[in-house]
Amino acid sequence: MPRSVIVICLTFFNMAVNLTELSLPQLEGLKTQLEQETEFLTSSIGQLKVVQTKYVEAKDSLSVLNKNNAGKELLVPLTSSMYVPGTLNDVEHVLVDVGTGYYVEKNVNDTKEFFKRKIDFLTKQMEKIQPALQEKHGMKQAVIEVMNIKIQQLQSQQASQSGTTKA
Repeated sequence: MPRSVIVICLTFFNMAVNLTELSLPQLEGLKTQLEQETEFLTSSIGQLKVVQTKYVEAKDSLSVLNKNNAGKELLVPLTSSMYVPGTLNDVEHVLVDVGTGYYVEKNVNDTKEFFKRKIDFLTKQMEKIQPALQEKHGMKQAVIEVMNIKIQQLQSQQASQSGTTKA
């Protein structure tokens, strides 16, 4: 069953590229580039999700700060695997890491709003990256499809040439 020739154009920097006009090595290079770009975008989304999860956990942990827990004993983390005993004295204020080693004292409600803004910002960034990732993935699939067509054409040419040589 013959396959219809697909004319696929990709747009790079406002220039359309007809994939069917590219050679197999050029298509392979383009495919490699698109794979690297999709890996980078996937990694970026993953990193944003990790940071977002930390903000969600931090926001959720603020629920412990209420009047009923004032004066209670707790474990204070010094590292991820080492804790010291402590007492919860101030349930209305926290120190928030705002980046590059700076901490700001905030009340609990302001801190919840701060974390909400950070979570929303990260969500928007992931939503911006997602379409680009899907576009790159679609481009890669188009390149693979054209490569497969070209490989089939080469194989059929070689088969017809070896058939003509034998005759």
